[in-house]
Amino acid sequence: MIKTGFVTAYGINYAGTLPKIKKSENKLQPLFEGLTNSLESLELAGETSYQKRVLISKISVKDLFSTEKGKFVFKEFLIEDNGVGLNDLEFERIISLNDNRKGFLNKGTGRVQFLHFFEKTEFSSIYNSNGSDNSFKERKLELSKMKPFLDKNAIIKYISNDSIKADERITRVRLKDAISDKDQSYYNELNVEDIKAQIIDHFLAYFCENRNNLPKITIQSIVDNEVHSEDFITSQDIPEIDYETNFNVKFSELAEDKSIIKTSDTESFNLKSFVIDKEKLPKNGLKLISKGQVAKSLKIRNLAPTDHISKKRYLFLLSSDYIDNRDSDNRGDLKIPSVDEFKDTSKNLFQEKEIILDDIELTANEAIEGYYSEIKKKTEDKLQNLEKLKKMFLLNDETIKSLNISLNDSDAEILKKVYQSDAKIIAKRDAEIKHQLEDLEKLEPNLIEYSDELEKKINELVKTIPLQNRTSLTHYIARRKLVLELFDKIIEKQKINLKKKGRIDEDVMHNLLFQQSSEDPKSSDLWIFNEEFIYFRGVSEKRLSLTKIDGKLIFKEQFAKEEERYLNSLGEKRIDKRPDILLFPDEGKCIIIEFKSPDVNASEHLTQIDFYANLIRNYTVDELQITTFYGYLIGENIEPRDVLGRVSRYEESYHFDYLFRPSENVIGFDDRKNGSIYSEVIKFSTLLERAKLRNKVFIDKLTENLGERYDS
Repeated sequence: MIKTGFVTAYGINYAGTLPKIKKSENKLQPLFEGLTNSLESLELAGETSYQKRVLISKISVKDLFSTEKGKFVFKEFLIEDNGVGLNDLEFERIISLNDNRKGFLNKGTGRVQFLHFFEKTEFSSIYNSNGSDNSFKERKLELSKMKPFLDKNAIIKYISNDSIKADERITRVRLKDAISDKDQSYYNELNVEDIKAQIIDHFLAYFCENRNNLPKITIQSIVDNEVHSEDFITSQDIPEIDYETNFNVKFSELAEDKSIIKTSDTESFNLKSFVIDKEKLPKNGLKLISKGQVAKSLKIRNLAPTDHISKKRYLFLLSSDYIDNRDSDNRGDLKIPSVDEFKDTSKNLFQEKEIILDDIELTANEAIEGYYSEIKKKTEDKLQNLEKLKKMFLLNDETIKSLNISLNDSDAEILKKVYQSDAKIIAKRDAEIKHQLEDLEKLEPNLIEYSDELEKKINELVKTIPLQNRTSLTHYIARRKLVLELFDKIIEKQKINLKKKGRIDEDVMHNLLFQQSSEDPKSSDLWIFNEEFIYFRGVSEKRLSLTKIDGKLIFKEQFAKEEERYLNSLGEKRIDKRPDILLFPDEGKCIIIEFKSPDVNASEHLTQIDFYANLIRNYTVDELQITTFYGYLIGENIEPRDVLGRVSRYEESYHFDYLFRPSENVIGFDDRKNGSIYSEVIKFSTLLERAKLRNKVFIDKLTENLGERYDS
């Protein structure tokens, strides 16, 4: 028989043991522990003929130290229930810190949270004595880790256990006086709505499992002994079961070759499904339930935790006698092996035949997908979109598989995750390269093994650098692939507009290749013409008289009398003309590109580029002297016979659909010698095919070896 007073522990030192049990980060954890005890106590009562109830009260008192009128401060939590109470059996369990025989997945250390958060926890429990419904006793005790307790190597002080007159069982647990100022501040601001919401969130699995058999749960705020506010947790607050089914899972046994064989023996599992507003359910979950409480979380293979479909999330509760029987002393530590644990004979402490956790997860997921077609459809859409992104941006399969990509991730969020993962790989490789270079510097040329070590280090670098470069090159080529796809769509749209006699806009093509009024070829997509074009100096849609190279005007500002007459004759302002694109690759060279709308017969403009070449050859500043020209007339409406019939010097190419003129004089006036011009007449679609072929070489090579990026 336990005597009243401090319950001194033997074989354990509380002062040394308690700090090892971590204080919860959730400031309501002590309240949750108290409510868990109440729910367990109600279940132990086992009776259904009376109204089971739990009362949770936040009690506040007037702040005696504040000058602010009407200010109240938190004093204690009260948790009250009419369960089985602290009878002799339950009292015997509570007096031992490490007594975890209680079941309900109770670790036996939950009460330590009372000690970490509050100076004192008072228990007062009226229970049936001698197994009689009409005989009652009241047992009182206190829990604390304050100095008077620890000085006696105790956390429990047994107050009394007296026979009393009573009408019913009732247990009250008072969590009094917060130890931490931060906890105190938090409890001061806490209201009934906050407590209710957090309790529902924490016990949602339990409430869903027991929705139709909930006790009456009341939550109160009491201020100076008066009920300030009150609310209830009822079945209306808890989602209804949306779907319920049973399925069987086969036992497994290990063959001599360590392979797993499925037997004919099975166990039955019950799956309950709940579809809940995403605001009320923060994460999707597939939970194993043992004796009414969550024991373990499994993976929903087609739903990430934060995914939602039509603003709904899903909670799946999986229960079975098998799960209950495989529960251990520690809450959540189920004796159900994973496939790896079962196959690891060195650690295999299991029986010959076992249900494997992976099989439970797989079969549950099959049941989920079989019923919830929207999950399957959403997943298929996600996979299709991932495949599209992968092809569009040349994403690596291994990267995608390694990432937690949600059904609700936008394209931008998916790409961000992929690129962040790639960036980590690049950073790791760069660090490796730096380390390898540092190792090279440490090699001593006079050592015998110098040559062998040098070759080894060089081989490592040769292997690492191309892999690192390939990551960057992939994004570079993928972007070009997108530009070509856009180019293709624009051409097709222009063709459709042409057939419908709609508006044709050559500026769209122009701006895709080189933004009008721009002077920065490096930011253009002129590589579609030629890889080198983006590295040249140049301008787009710029008046000739204002065109500059290296900041200097290329045309004269003052002209001779005859030059002035010509440039302005017939009412024209010739050096105010605007060639579509001018590029200057080198000293004495100029590239002229002209675009023609797809509805225009390009052959009618064959001499336009020659005209621009002649102006540049003859009227630019004396020190410039451009003599070599390359001209490109780009359209879509090109008839070869029109071109050949107008200017016989043009020839048809053997490859692709374009015509070229090998060389033609650009006549020089006023003592300037003649220049020369090479010209091509090309369709937009031909230009696209040329660029596609060039880019395809890179893409094929990259996709062939993309997996090598992750070898190291």
